[in-house]
Amino acid sequence: INNMKRSIFVFVVFSLFVNVVIAQMTDDQVLNYVKSEHAKGTSQEQIANSLVKRGVSRTQLERIKNQQETSDVSDVASSEKSSAAIRRERRTDPDSELEGGDFDIISSEIVPQNAVFGRNIFNARNLTFNPSTNIPTPADYRLGPGDEVIIDVWGASQTSIRQTISPEGSIMVDRLGPIYLNGMTIKDANNYVQKKFSEVYAGIDSEGVSQTSQIKLTLGQIRTIQINIMGEVSVPGTYSLSSLSSVFHALYRAGGVSSIGSLRSIRLYRNDKLLHTLDVYQYIMKGKFNEDIRMTDGDVIQVPTYLSLIDISGNVKRPMFYELKPEEKLSDLIKYAGGFIGDAYTNKVRVTRSTGGENQIFTVNEDEYDTFQLKDKDVVSISPGLELFENRVEITGAVYRSGYYEIGKNINTIKELIAAADGLRGDAFLNRAILTRTKEDYTTEIIPVDIGKLSETTDIKLTKNDVLYIPSVHDLNEYGDFTIHGAVPRPGNYKYAENTTLEDLIVQAGGLLESASTVKVDIARRIIDPKSMTVKNTVSETFSFGLKDGFVVDGEAGFILKPYDAVYVRYSPSYRVQQNVFLSGELLFPGTYALNKKTERLSDVIKRAGNITPDAYLPGARLIRQRSAEEAFRTEMALKMARQGGKDSIAIGTLDMSGAYNIGIELDKALQFPRSDYDLVLREGDRLFIPEYENTVKINGAVMFPNTVTYKQGESLLYYINQAGGYADNAKKRRSFVIYMNGTVSRIKKYDIQAIKPGSEIIIPTKEPSRKITLQEVVSIGTSAVSVATMVTLLLNILNNK
Repeated sequence: INNMKRSIFVFVVFSLFVNVVIAQMTDDQVLNYVKSEHAKGTSQEQIANSLVKRGVSRTQLERIKNQQETSDVSDVASSEKSSAAIRRERRTDPDSELEGGDFDIISSEIVPQNAVFGRNIFNARNLTFNPSTNIPTPADYRLGPGDEVIIDVWGASQTSIRQTISPEGSIMVDRLGPIYLNGMTIKDANNYVQKKFSEVYAGIDSEGVSQTSQIKLTLGQIRTIQINIMGEVSVPGTYSLSSLSSVFHALYRAGGVSSIGSLRSIRLYRNDKLLHTLDVYQYIMKGKFNEDIRMTDGDVIQVPTYLSLIDISGNVKRPMFYELKPEEKLSDLIKYAGGFIGDAYTNKVRVTRSTGGENQIFTVNEDEYDTFQLKDKDVVSISPGLELFENRVEITGAVYRSGYYEIGKNINTIKELIAAADGLRGDAFLNRAILTRTKEDYTTEIIPVDIGKLSETTDIKLTKNDVLYIPSVHDLNEYGDFTIHGAVPRPGNYKYAENTTLEDLIVQAGGLLESASTVKVDIARRIIDPKSMTVKNTVSETFSFGLKDGFVVDGEAGFILKPYDAVYVRYSPSYRVQQNVFLSGELLFPGTYALNKKTERLSDVIKRAGNITPDAYLPGARLIRQRSAEEAFRTEMALKMARQGGKDSIAIGTLDMSGAYNIGIELDKALQFPRSDYDLVLREGDRLFIPEYENTVKINGAVMFPNTVTYKQGESLLYYINQAGGYADNAKKRRSFVIYMNGTVSRIKKYDIQAIKPGSEIIIPTKEPSRKITLQEVVSIGTSAVSVATMVTLLLNILNNK
């Protein structure tokens, strides 16, 4: 054994050395492996074991950890650069449809794309700005190489010419030669063609006016132009677009303005000159289409960085970030945000400004909105109005219409407030109402009011936020509910009412059940003595009555109940509901039978069923019983003990939690010895089954061939095991047992000839499978034991700093 241990130790050391020397992983390989396994949900211990087996040392892990901590700082700085590189890599063919949201790769330091007003219009799938081809050609459209023109002549002379403008800018017409159209508008080109055609076609003068022939130039297939989009867009580059495309369509194709791009100063260059500066807000807010200019070949769109982003929050209709021009003021920002909502405090606005040093805060008055200059990263906060009322009072209690009322018009005093609430109810307590008043320093005071003594001279003037409470006489007295228990259809609580009698309460509860006792109805009454100076042992006072036809016969008729009285209607001790048992099998009259008495036994019921038939096999009779509430409680307690655990706790799997269970009876002895312990007392729901004689025996479990064979009297267990091919290799021979037809179970030995009965079933339990550990597993366990202790802590640090 010592030599074997020494060999295993040498093998483990050699394996570790080979792993370190041969299977050494690079730092990148270690980091990628840890990340991939962590994403798969592999446990830290498994990752540590795998790293050790691959030759990763403690020093290497410490080095990787330090590199990760250093690279986290540089990753933040390069995030924007990486985003731009990804955008360039993802740029596809310009003619394909691009989703702006695919290119919004934004660092955590930049405002989210959709939080800036206006940026999302270039990302919406339903707003593409595609030019329509189903409209007449605009009169100011300028022709160029690649455009197809259609010249129709009708009247005295008829012809139709379709020509595409050549790269030199002309079309070729028979008898006329080249006609130069490049750069002309549709209107100018039409006039020019009319002039040229008048030279060869009769009936057309140089002005194109004739009663016999007419000429018309229209645009056919439009050309494709190339434009360049530069600056802060999601996918900058060169795009091929329709010649009818506008600046907004080009921006849409480029994925929209980036997270730092401007919407207010988009520049359009043509022939190296600034043609126009576009403001998207003018298009959004005022619908100005002149901001969306049609482009020509070679145009350049340049999107600079945003001018200044201002955050407005609070009680405005559209709180978000807005880009402002240098000349725009706070009032412009409020207009862009849709204006104030109804409960906004409009007199003052708070502006918070980041200066690079200590921040500043400004309180801007309403008259300064048109002049206050905002700066980049300013935060404008619009506060809600105060939750106070300048003309509100409240009345509650014993009036018909309690609630809030306006003071200052028709309501100024307490009497006027009561009149506005439709007056006092009949249960109003007039001697002392309570007026709660809030003073200027926001403390409250209580003013008692005698409503009955108010007059025009003594009436109290109300102020804002006064609350008048007029109590009800019922509020000043405690009237507890009645309670009724026992044999009534609707037991429970009932509201107190004066002069309620015992009979009245029983009627409210639905009368008496047929199981109710009419000779004993109890009433428990609280003992109330507010002037008592001593402690009493008596808890309640009890009254007992007899009833006849629902009326008191023993005691005072019309007994008046008091608040909190509890009535107990007792059940009659002689009342019993029928209890049934079910008999089946070899009986003369099987079926359902009602028990005649509480102690009725098996022999009694079988006698009432006409006794057993000649074919009945009494040793095989079985009884199924429904679990009672008490038995279910005991089982629940056993389950609770099993869940508590501990060395001696019950295994939960062994508990029978079903609603019914089997009782092993010996019916032959019960009939032979009536009224004995064999003759079981029956109860509600019992089911008795008496089978026919069955002369077979089943063999199940860990045998070679589970089988059913004929019963032979005097044969031992070994005989029946041989009938099933003998024991299986995993058989627990000494744990064999037999189940009888009546549901009882007995242990059985190899040569036992008395235990096996007709209709029984022999069960051979199975051993738990055993597994021997291999040498490879011994080595693996040794390696893990050496490595895990030194690797787990470092691995946790790596995972936490990924």
